[in-house]
Amino acid sequence: MQSISISNSYELLKFLKEKNLLENHPEYWWPNTSKIEILFGAILTQNTKWTNVEKSLKNLKDLDLLSLEKLIDVDLDILIKAITPSGFKNQKSLRIKQLAKNILDKYDNFEIFCNSTNRVWLLNQKGIGLETADAILCYVCNKDNIVVDKYTHKLVRNFGFEFDSYEDLKEWCEYGINENLDKIIELYGYKISLNKLYCRFHGKIIEFMKSNKL
Repeated sequence: MQSISISNSYELLKFLKEKNLLENHPEYWWPNTSKIEILFGAILTQNTKWTNVEKSLKNLKDLDLLSLEKLIDVDLDILIKAITPSGFKNQKSLRIKQLAKNILDKYDNFEIFCNSTNRVWLLNQKGIGLETADAILCYVCNKDNIVVDKYTHKLVRNFGFEFDSYEDLKEWCEYGINENLDKIIELYGYKISLNKLYCRFHGKIIEFMKSNKL
């Protein structure tokens, strides 16, 4: 790491791409295919390991609760028990039920939510912060919206970059990518969508950091 230098996020992407980190992962990296699983997985993963989230999502799936309507109607004690593996079960269950209700009240159905929601609305929801909002926009709504997290902060710090806020790091990541799209298309060998690029860039960072104890 110390012998490698980068000057922008494009060079970071190029460094990570050479390592084939996503060879055995889904196209958009996130481990679930159902968008509603991704939505609630993004909330459940707060302050816990993804393996715990997978247990909670399996419980919800086994109980046939992976719909907005069913999550609103389900008895709170049943939901609490189902998501217990993810920790903060009381808090998260209340927030999931409220979010499901707010989505239907505002957007009528999940599909309209995916097509129409925005960062401002998401950040006004209880329990959704910057990283969670961006994850929902990127992976659920397929918007051109990059996610940065603790792994991103730690990795770029190892390359000598320090950022005072989430938004500053997000802007740095987006700028380097957007300013070098022609080079990135050449690197990939095909015209990759910005959303897919953001998904895979975020995924590469996480997989690299998981395998390199920095």
